[in-house]
Amino acid sequence: VCFTLGGSDCSISFVSHVLGKVCVHGRQKEMLSVLVPHLAELTRSDCIWQRMCWRLLECVPERWMEAVLLGFVQTAPGADVLSRLLGNLVVKNKKAQFVLTQKVLLLQYSHKTAVLQNLLGYLSLDPLRRPLLVKVLQELLETWGSGSAVRHSPPEQQQYISKAILICLSHLKESEIESCRQELLTSMMEGVKCHLDSNLPRIRHLGMIVAESISLKINTDGPVLKFQYEEDDEARELKSLLVQTTPCCAVPSLPDEEENEKTAVLPSVSDSDKRSPTAAPVVPAEESDTDLDSDDDLVPYDMSEDKELRTKAPLYLRDCIEVLTGCENLDKWEATVKALESLIRKNPAATREVSVELAKILLHLEEKTCIESFVELRQRAQVAVLTTDPIPVAQYLTSQFYSLNYSLRQRVDILDVLVLAAQELSYPKSRGKTKHSVVPKPGIQLLPGSDSSKDWRRVVDERIKSKTRRIATGQAQVELPSGPNEFNSVAGHFFFPLIQHFDRPLTTFDLLGEDHFVLGRLVHTLAVLMYLAVNTVAVTAMGKALLEFVWTLRFHTDCYVRQGLLSCVSSMLLSVPAERLIEDMTEELLETQSWLGDVVEKDPDGDCRRLALQNLLLMENLKKKLQSVPS
Repeated sequence: VCFTLGGSDCSISFVSHVLGKVCVHGRQKEMLSVLVPHLAELTRSDCIWQRMCWRLLECVPERWMEAVLLGFVQTAPGADVLSRLLGNLVVKNKKAQFVLTQKVLLLQYSHKTAVLQNLLGYLSLDPLRRPLLVKVLQELLETWGSGSAVRHSPPEQQQYISKAILICLSHLKESEIESCRQELLTSMMEGVKCHLDSNLPRIRHLGMIVAESISLKINTDGPVLKFQYEEDDEARELKSLLVQTTPCCAVPSLPDEEENEKTAVLPSVSDSDKRSPTAAPVVPAEESDTDLDSDDDLVPYDMSEDKELRTKAPLYLRDCIEVLTGCENLDKWEATVKALESLIRKNPAATREVSVELAKILLHLEEKTCIESFVELRQRAQVAVLTTDPIPVAQYLTSQFYSLNYSLRQRVDILDVLVLAAQELSYPKSRGKTKHSVVPKPGIQLLPGSDSSKDWRRVVDERIKSKTRRIATGQAQVELPSGPNEFNSVAGHFFFPLIQHFDRPLTTFDLLGEDHFVLGRLVHTLAVLMYLAVNTVAVTAMGKALLEFVWTLRFHTDCYVRQGLLSCVSSMLLSVPAERLIEDMTEELLETQSWLGDVVEKDPDGDCRRLALQNLLLMENLKKKLQSVPS
């Protein structure tokens, strides 16, 4: 490729080779931070320099093309500058097309939002490149709507793809949207289903935001999708990408300015009318008629000392059961729900007589009136029943978890109640023995009439203590609450029934199938119960059963379930004594260690990799601890 400068021919292919080699050796930033601003300035108004820049990039060898293009896309200050520098290279060069439309968008996800805006804006600025923009959007939506991609790709990559989709939508014209409206609708329905099926809230939010944006673009006149979710910084950033702010697509501001001028003139006229002495308010005839019939002359009653009549709650648990099951008085029902927890804790003997019946009523209890924090009140009452009579109530709840005719919400409620009750039973309760008295500063107290050596020694010790200057003193000693671990004798009743039937599908409940959200909650519940069972009699048997459970599900496709499994391993390593681990579970630990190594290297989820690395460190610490103990 030759150009004529000053009457002599010159070639820039050598410069292209130098540029490619410098970039492929990792010196993109140093080279292009100087080169790109100069080329951007030279190509602003000189078409000869534009052609030279295009030839410079076209002559880069294919093996170095990716490094050069990534450097230009990352360094260019905007899509218009990138368009001047690259020209239609993406249309002419297959390697450039693969890098810019496939690799950067679908295979990588570490680039900043500005890189996506530069790249997709570049594709939208020329009629020859716009078909590639539509093609890129279709491929992005295909990936976004793939259930396998949602399950196996990390949240960061899904956020990256979501940003690319929204930027593409912001560049589409009405005619392009009309030509692929049906494809957009189909992709939206498939993608939003995959995202809403995810157990991770962040993935669900991304699906909602992208589906809302697609619906807004394809249904300009009709109703659009609208989800309820928390409007956080990430949601606001994603929605801002749907608005095109590049200079080339900016809407002229002249009509807005004229409108602002008109609106600025109107208030002045109205103000002058208000200040005019001849202006008089015009009252409509209907309004004047209503003023004649007004009741403003009536004196209201003084209700300042009135008190609200409150319905008294029942005083006995059997009366509470009658109210909750058959009473039509809503005020009495509401008062019973609010007072039930305290009544259960005040009457443990009476609670044990009706504990299972009360647990059944609370499990099926539905809200009749708009009570504030109804779910919390019901849950606290369930926890109170379970802690008061642990064994029969735990047996009932764990048996109902795998029963028919229960909603997923009720099964999750059972797991939450078991965890909260186990926490309360495992922690020591304060029984009025805790002292919060502040230790007084030492002072000299002379005891008159006492010549004993004991009193003399006491005076000297107090004097030394008062004269001693301490650089640092510990906090005042406070007697911590202590007591027996009530979870010790009932841990097995909470744990083993939950782990028995997880692989048996029911008509309305399949943990290993579509109900993987409840499976994730179950796995996390087992991890908490295992952690709370430390120093209990059944902890070794629980650890061995839990490790077999983890080994069965270790290749589960849902990352939320895998996170729970890794948490189970952590709880097992922390709760089971090291001696029992080595003696009773040596082979299982070696297999688990190998699996954890694979998770650290290959799992797409960052939290899973972090938890696996944490477990490997725990195993190493246990090994060092056992080696340091003298035999």
